[in-house]
Amino acid sequence: MRLLPFTFGLLVMSAGLTACSQPPAETTPDASAPKPAPATPVSKDFPAGLYKLDTSHASLTFTVSHLGFSTYTAGFDRFDATLEIDPSHPEAAKLRATVDVKSLDLPAPPKGFHDSLMSAQWFDAATHPQMTFVSTKIEKTGDYSAKIYGDLTLRGVTRPVVLDAVLNGGYAGFAPYDPNARIGFSARGEIKRSDFGMAFGIPEPGSTMGVGDTVGIVIDAEFSGPPLKAK
Repeated sequence: MRLLPFTFGLLVMSAGLTACSQPPAETTPDASAPKPAPATPVSKDFPAGLYKLDTSHASLTFTVSHLGFSTYTAGFDRFDATLEIDPSHPEAAKLRATVDVKSLDLPAPPKGFHDSLMSAQWFDAATHPQMTFVSTKIEKTGDYSAKIYGDLTLRGVTRPVVLDAVLNGGYAGFAPYDPNARIGFSARGEIKRSDFGMAFGIPEPGSTMGVGDTVGIVIDAEFSGPPLKAK
């Protein structure tokens, strides 16, 4: 089916971490809400140390509401992160992540869609090929949950962001299949694209005609840590 230019423009606005509309409250997903804490206790039996992202068991997706009619979901394929953590003092943890902007993965994109989003009007990937997130503070909100405060840099603009994170579990290793410690987290958050200099296509007040100013971020990730100690 041929896309009309206006429809194509609206789709372009909807596809990156750069846009989302704000439909009536009953149709807007609360992407910032953390995943519920485990119903039963999860293991915290993992050692303190440096953990690196297991990219084979991680996902970074985002959601945007298009015209108030649908929630569009896409993500990035290439990203990395390191986490320094001590389970006895999680508030002292330090997280740093990078995202390859050009790895934007779109469901069934029309011809030219990806290239348009990489242009200077959107991600400006030629000048700013990476996004980064660096934590500045960890605040415990429960036995398995925390708020991660940090600085997100997108298109060369740095703004504070808060992620609601949940520890899904961890272990010191699982011989002989997993020779390293492992931990898993889920995190949710929101950003406004206008905070990063992208205001094109935001609906007029009282309207959802366009793609709005809020983007939901959804992260699930496992990290591999220090080697399992021999018994």
